[in-house]
Amino acid sequence: MRDWPEAYILRHGQTVWNVAQRLQGGRDSPLTDLGRDQALRQRAILQKVDLTGFRAHSSPQGRAFVTAALALDGLIGRIRTDDRLREIGVGDFEARLRQDLPGGQAADASEESALHLYDMAPGGEGFAALRARCESFLQDRSAPMLVVTHGMTSRMLRLVLTGQDESALDSIGGGQGVVYHVRRGRQHVLTA
Repeated sequence: MRDWPEAYILRHGQTVWNVAQRLQGGRDSPLTDLGRDQALRQRAILQKVDLTGFRAHSSPQGRAFVTAALALDGLIGRIRTDDRLREIGVGDFEARLRQDLPGGQAADASEESALHLYDMAPGGEGFAALRARCESFLQDRSAPMLVVTHGMTSRMLRLVLTGQDESALDSIGGGQGVVYHVRRGRQHVLTA
């Protein structure tokens, strides 16, 4: 396994479409009040760590960039956007309610029960292409990084950083309002 730079990885805060269980993909919806609170919680977590030498990177999509602005305010200088940090493309499933999709009737409302939808979306990006995009982003990094991105993209970045394959997508976690710290192939979840 490659020795990647140290990383703190944040998922954007809860959005209106997260609450509705609507797949966002390339579309956007605003953060809820809880989502803004989650970003501020991430900021409180990051205030306790030394970010000297870290570079901040964010998806250019609104929900991630707003989270980055809230979570990193006063903690780190410039936030660089990178298209490779966008959420996985979900093709024909974009903007649709999870319950209305084939295979979308999950046993529960958890995110983990619907991960398969992201790989089976007609016209979607799929896990293999997402992994290649995440690997491309990481291969361009030499400095420690702070990354603000999306649920599936965050999971895939952390799979690459920890040397795991897609079979661990459901167990690597995807929570909002937490910070994932990955160093030397090991992930730790930081909470407020």
